[in-house]
Order: sequence, then C-alpha cells, then structure tokens
Amino acid sequence: MTETTGPTATAGADAMEQIEPYRTELTAYCYRMLGSPFEAEDAVQEALTRAWKAFDRFEGRSALRSWLYRIATNVCFDHLDGRRRRALPMDIGPANRFDQGIGAPMPESSWVLPMPDGRVVPSDADPAEQAMVRDSVRLAFVAALQHLPPRQRSVLILREVLRWEASEVARLLDTTVASVNSALQRARATLAGADVHAAGDASTLDDAHRALLDRYEDAFLRYDVEALVALLHEDATLSMPPFPFWLQGAREAGLFWASPEPSKCRDSRLIEVEVNGAPGYAQYKPAADGVGHEAWALQVLEVVDGRIARIDYFLDTPTVFPMFDLPLVWPGD
Repeated sequence: MTETTGPTATAGADAMEQIEPYRTELTAYCYRMLGSPFEAEDAVQEALTRAWKAFDRFEGRSALRSWLYRIATNVCFDHLDGRRRRALPMDIGPANRFDQGIGAPMPESSWVLPMPDGRVVPSDADPAEQAMVRDSVRLAFVAALQHLPPRQRSVLILREVLRWEASEVARLLDTTVASVNSALQRARATLAGADVHAAGDASTLDDAHRALLDRYEDAFLRYDVEALVALLHEDATLSMPPFPFWLQGAREAGLFWASPEPSKCRDSRLIEVEVNGAPGYAQYKPAADGVGHEAWALQVLEVVDGRIARIDYFLDTPTVFPMFDLPLVWPGD
C-alpha cells in the first residue's frame, strides 16, 4: 500500500497497525457473504485499502470495528451486484442415482468453496469464540446464506452470528431499526427449511467423535465400502463440486463407492485438514500411470449425532489444494 493518495508514511503505518488486526474476522464475514475464499480475501483487501486511504477522515466518530464492517459490507454488496449466487450441488437439482454419471463440470464461480479454518478463526480468541466462528462458517450454513438477497444476508450475519444490536446494524446500513427487524424476519423465513443444524466444534472432538473419524479414515484407506456405509446416517448426502452430481442415502453412497470409477480410490492417502469448522481430508489417489499418488479431492465431513451426515468432495484440486498449502502430488512418494 504505497499509493500517494493515502496518508503520510508515518500516519499510514499507524493506520495499518490499527486496522490489520481485524483482517481475520472480516475475512470470515466476507466469506459468509460471498461464499468464496478468493472473493472474501479480495474483498477484505479492498476494504482495508479503502479504510487505510480514508483513515485521516475517520476521526473516531464511530467504533473502528463498526466502521470497518461498514466498508467491508459495501465492498461485498459491490461484489454481489448482478452476480449469480454460489451454491452446492444440492441447491441445483434433485439427487442423482449412483449410476447416472457425474456429468460435466461447472465453472468455479458456480460453487460455494471450502475455507481453511486458519484464515477465519482468530488464533488469539477464547475457545467459545473460536467454536462460534467454526460453527458459522460450515458449508451448509454458508450455502444457505447464499439464498438470501445481499442486504438480508448481511443483516442475518450481523444480528444472528455476530450478535450486533438492531440499532448498530441500522446505522451500518443507513436504515431504520424497523427495516433491520423486517429483513431479519424475512431472512429467517427463507432459511427455515434449510438443514443448518449445529454440528459441534470439530476442534474439540470428544472421544466418541474422534473415534468415528478414526474409523472413517481406516475404512477409507482400506476402501472397505461396507464399513464406510455403516458410518453414515441413513439419509446422508455426498456431493462432488465442480460437478452438479450428488447422492442421498447411505445405500446409494455404498453403491456408488463400489462402482468401477470410484473404486479407483482404493489405496488412497489422506491428510487431515481443518476446513469450514469441520473434519476434513486431502485425498490423494493412485496416479493414472501407476507411479505415486496425485491430488484427487478435498473431503469435508459433517458429523451429526455420532454419524456422518454429509461428505462434500471438492474435486477441483488445482483450485482448492493451494488454499490449504497442499501439494498436488503426494509428498510421501
């Protein structure tokens, strides 16, 4: 940030020292708004740049945090203007049969993408706050938010997730408390049918939860389809962005896993990742030429009531793996 239109060097350094600590929480906010880690980080950078340039005019008329959220919200509105909403395969069409074929990939801009926990969970926050952040960036919740118009989306996040007062949100959006309350009611009604139940904090796994994940990892590495199916809820879902293909039901998942193409995942390797407040794995399957293993999917699991309720396989590894600092070739080969 060296633009001559900004503050002097000394004032600019002081401004950055004050606004930079908000980067992580603003990234979480923009990710919930936009559904993409790339767009979220771009939006935050733009917001902080705007704040840095205007810092000498800030004058403390409002809390610094509120001012930064106001700027970030306006940047998100600009990003969302006229754009098609991001989604997950379940939002696009009915469930597929296991033998239908996964179809053609859709553009990256179609999908809600996974977010590394490290970019949105403040490392210096207390455990309760970290748990709240993780729960509020889960894929199901972020995807559900994309159904809302931008202003309703921001109202719901600010009121329900960040626990702002209605009067604070009204000031941020230059509107009335009555308008904020009305937007919140409409947002709640839209999300009423969405399956966004609390899944628990994957960073503080109890013994039973950890044991379930250990069984999943063991079964997947052995590619024991029967054991994998036994870990699923009866109505569990599997999805595979960037393909619109998705399945519902443990039986359908088992038939799919046992079919010829998925069976090529046998002898895969897994690396645990912290993603969207949920358990996750980077999967490397045997390379097509038989030499080593290559990146195949970022798996994001959601565990509910002791079983796996959904698995989202993000297959666009050249896009997704670098976000997690993961190589595209298994590092052990």
